[in-house]
Amino acid sequence: MLKIYNTLTRTKEEFKPINPDEVTMYVCGPTVYDYFHLGNARSFIMADIIRRYLEYSGYNVKFAMNLTDIDDKIINKANKEHKEAKEVSEFFTNAFFEDIQKLKVKKASVYPQATTHIGDIIALIKSLEEKGFAYNIDGNVFYDVANFKEYGKLSGKKTDELEVGARVEENKEKRNPLDFSLWKKAKPGEPSWDSSWGKGRPGWHIECSAMSCKHLGESFDIHAGGNDLIFPHHENEIAQSEASTGKKFVNYWIHFGFLNINEQKMSKSLGNFFTAREVVQKFPAEVIRMFLAQTHYGGPLNFNDELLTAAQKGLEKIANAYERINKCLNDAGTGTNNADFDFTRYHNDFKAAMDDDFNSPQAVAVIFDFVRDINRAIDKELNLSADFFKNARKFLDETAEGVLGIVPPLASADAAVELSEEVINNLSGLAKEVNESSFAALTEKNGSSLVDFLIAERLGAKKNRNFALSDKIRDTLKDNGIILQDTKESTTYKIVK
Repeated sequence: MLKIYNTLTRTKEEFKPINPDEVTMYVCGPTVYDYFHLGNARSFIMADIIRRYLEYSGYNVKFAMNLTDIDDKIINKANKEHKEAKEVSEFFTNAFFEDIQKLKVKKASVYPQATTHIGDIIALIKSLEEKGFAYNIDGNVFYDVANFKEYGKLSGKKTDELEVGARVEENKEKRNPLDFSLWKKAKPGEPSWDSSWGKGRPGWHIECSAMSCKHLGESFDIHAGGNDLIFPHHENEIAQSEASTGKKFVNYWIHFGFLNINEQKMSKSLGNFFTAREVVQKFPAEVIRMFLAQTHYGGPLNFNDELLTAAQKGLEKIANAYERINKCLNDAGTGTNNADFDFTRYHNDFKAAMDDDFNSPQAVAVIFDFVRDINRAIDKELNLSADFFKNARKFLDETAEGVLGIVPPLASADAAVELSEEVINNLSGLAKEVNESSFAALTEKNGSSLVDFLIAERLGAKKNRNFALSDKIRDTLKDNGIILQDTKESTTYKIVK
């Protein structure tokens, strides 16, 4: 029985979807004005793990993630770079899709964009205006917080105690400093759309209400996002949606903890952030996902390279076991011994962990137990059957990869594996650039010799503290399907099939 901690009720509740066979889930996506940072990536990846587990549990998941493609930040960026707002949003929308694909985040069922839902947004604002929850001041339309008596029920904040702060837009036109913008009157040079209040553009909060209800219904199962969105964004979504429909907006609210740098929240405003694009150049997606999965989604998580390196070492145990299982499966032949291995137990333990509010750290622990025990069985038994190895691979395929997304692609450490002519040309070009005289002296310029040459050059660069060159060699090898694995003793590599 799956239980979820619901921010709205502040309790762990049994999960009962509106439709027994389908889960409707909405996750706040990016405002596309820049590359997203690793703190954002935590929300995207943990939401992906939750979605994958729901699918593992047999649900069809209708998963929506919005893209805010019109916003003050986008307009400011466009003005600064002397570009159109649309040009900025399209560039970073494409970058977003590139980066989440690298992080192995499954595609959403739908990615609604604010600019393609202006009609839905205007209709929702009109509904609020007609019901007395919105008012127009010279083309600016605001939500009247005082008329929604349950305002604050998600965040626990009381309206009479709230003051205008950093997260609350201050505007002298408003009746109440807590009222927030639904429609912003057009300013010269800014993108705008026609409406009954005049030309303008939507406020941030109304976009999510309109798009989630459009694609998932007026009431849906799960809404997820970072802790920093609880107030005011998610609080305002509830106020808008429930005032308009008269129905409960969302049944389960899930919020992801902050990712910290030196115990301080990672954020662009503080300048203490790494983009996901930067981090995935240094660590494979599986390592980043492993690092995140080893802490419960709701808790804070500190970030540094040492912690990612530790996650990488742990992940190697899983990757090595997976490769060993596949090799043994290929060599199994007509073996008949099943080793009396209780695969059901590990499936049950994994499910029990994830059913407890998506407890991914415990789920990872179950996978490590499985890897340890499967290795012992392989070490101990002779004549193991193909079914034994098929069941072992199935467990890792369904849990470690299917839910957590942490199994690297099958690879080969065989130095004799042939590289394509294109890859050899790429590596030859890099080798010549790095050390032309030594490259010219190579007696053979095949795949194996080129990789060995570049590994040696990288080691020399590291010793000379030329980390830019060291990183360039590693990244170029990675881009050509060659993954380096550093240990204290040496550097080995795997060629991804």
